[in-house]
Amino acid sequence: MTSAHTGLAPTRQVLSNGAVVIAKQSGMTPAVTMTVGVRAGSLHDPDERLGLTHLLTKVLDRGTSTRSAEQIADELDGRGVTLSISTTRHVLSLSCTCLADDFERVLELLGDVVMHPVFPDAEIETRRGEVVTSIRQDEDNPAVMALETLFALLYPNGHPYGRHAKGTLETVKRIDRQALAAFHGALVVPSSLSLVVVGDVEVPWAVEAASKVFGSWSGPAAEPDVVPPVRQGPSRRRTAVPMTGKSQADIAYGFTTITRADPAYHAVVLMNNVLGQYALGGRLGSSIREKQGMAYYAFSAFDANVGEGPLVIRAGVSPANVDRALASIDEEVAVMASGGVTEREMEDSKLYLVGSMPRMLETNAGIATFLQNAESFGLGLDYDVRLPGLIQAVTRDEVNAVARRFLDPGRAAVVVAGPYEPQEELSA
Repeated sequence: MTSAHTGLAPTRQVLSNGAVVIAKQSGMTPAVTMTVGVRAGSLHDPDERLGLTHLLTKVLDRGTSTRSAEQIADELDGRGVTLSISTTRHVLSLSCTCLADDFERVLELLGDVVMHPVFPDAEIETRRGEVVTSIRQDEDNPAVMALETLFALLYPNGHPYGRHAKGTLETVKRIDRQALAAFHGALVVPSSLSLVVVGDVEVPWAVEAASKVFGSWSGPAAEPDVVPPVRQGPSRRRTAVPMTGKSQADIAYGFTTITRADPAYHAVVLMNNVLGQYALGGRLGSSIREKQGMAYYAFSAFDANVGEGPLVIRAGVSPANVDRALASIDEEVAVMASGGVTEREMEDSKLYLVGSMPRMLETNAGIATFLQNAESFGLGLDYDVRLPGLIQAVTRDEVNAVARRFLDPGRAAVVVAGPYEPQEELSA
């Protein structure tokens, strides 16, 4: 399977203003996917205006210096294009897919939205109302509350990974047009932008069109994101978020781990796959959901980032089963730390991870996302070619070493949200 993969071999060009253009011709369909990534994520939200970046994603396409919100919507709708705008802790992202014939016109519109938004006050108020509604819905959702509270435990003392990305009802009220414009002017700049173009368009044309749209744009030099280091908690931290009137309790249980640049990254990916990703949820799903029938869902997720990312175990259970489910999670975590993974699990996980690559890269959107991620973390243009070998090269000893290093129930952060009465006193 790996030998059949000849590589995406995209072209990467840095424009004179620092903007990066990555282009890959693909004739699978007569369409083109474009993604823009800007290093202007919620990491940069000021404490008193948490949620600023999230609100920015809602109003960015609601008018530019030359187009009204209606004109933008009409241009996109007329071509059957949906523009998606989102943000993570580090990256503000825009993505859309259009017919190859519409490529240049849609790219010009995309550039206008990125570079020249005007944030009309009426649009800000409308979108602020939507964000407030979304925050209130989150506060009534045990799964969201469990995860938000877990991140506050794992990343305390105002760490940017522990803050609410959407903000709070109080901080969202304080965000005005001036704050949005200042944030945009300081952080949405050429040297923090990467454009990926994948589809039925010749590479020289794609690069020339991108240069025409973004090449004359200017702005201050982008600073690299700096994330405060975080240490894994020395002892177990547990807290409950009581929520009445719910039929299900949601468990979020986790550890801080490593950065994306850590050499142990692929070993942790394999460990997490065995623990709670592979097939119906790895060991966790097999034990808690399949064998014991206790959970509506059970899985783990690993998200390495610029800073030390989390490994999070999630489970949704009947309130009567919370303590049993937590005991089972503790047991699976402790067993993996002490006994490690088996050779069979290693082989199955490698097969699964390497085998999933062609599926991940079978669409223009999948390729664009992969290339944007590789650019974001500096993984290189040939990362897709190297990745199978990097996974295959991980040894069982390396996986067992990271399991011993990170999986300790005595140092876990544990949150239960829902109609749950703890049998012992829980505290943060």
